[in-house]
Amino acid sequence: MSAEADFAQDDSARELRRPIPESQRNTKETNMAQDNSFDIVSKVDIQEVRNAIDQALKEIRQRFDLKDSHSEVKLAEDDKEIQLASANEYKLEAVKDILSQKLVKRGVSLKNLTYGKIEPAAGQSVRQKIDLQQGVPIEKAKEIVKLIKDAKKKAQASIQGDTVRVSSKDRDELQSIIAMLRARDMGVDLQFTNYRTN
Repeated sequence: MSAEADFAQDDSARELRRPIPESQRNTKETNMAQDNSFDIVSKVDIQEVRNAIDQALKEIRQRFDLKDSHSEVKLAEDDKEIQLASANEYKLEAVKDILSQKLVKRGVSLKNLTYGKIEPAAGQSVRQKIDLQQGVPIEKAKEIVKLIKDAKKKAQASIQGDTVRVSSKDRDELQSIIAMLRARDMGVDLQFTNYRTN
């Protein structure tokens, strides 16, 4: 074996025996100690909203009492709202009831719908906008954070845009927080996603 080969072999052995730097050991320990977490979100499935609208329009066209009412139901504003229109307020209410039934059947929570004022349109017709709530509103997010804090849970909750992230070293604590929030009416439909465990 050449002198160069002996030197390379000795150098490799020294590399293997070299202790792990303190900074790398701390990083590894920190990663292992990371908390479990999940996100609280509030989302409306737009595809299911579309399906509900299609089914509602089909029923509206078949309803004798809504014949010639020129009723309309459509998504607008980049899928952020539903627009309703009909011949008069009475028929608009009937359209709204049909849509609500179809939305519930498609699994869309009515809690995430905010109804605007009924407005006059052409002739005797009327219209109304329904805003679709996507994301946890900031006031609800603050309420959730306060609830978790007041419940003395061994967990941290932080607002991240329209999401609330909850983290804890104890997985059971996270499950108890989910159960607590499910038992309360927060005014919007909450979903619990992105569950991360260590």
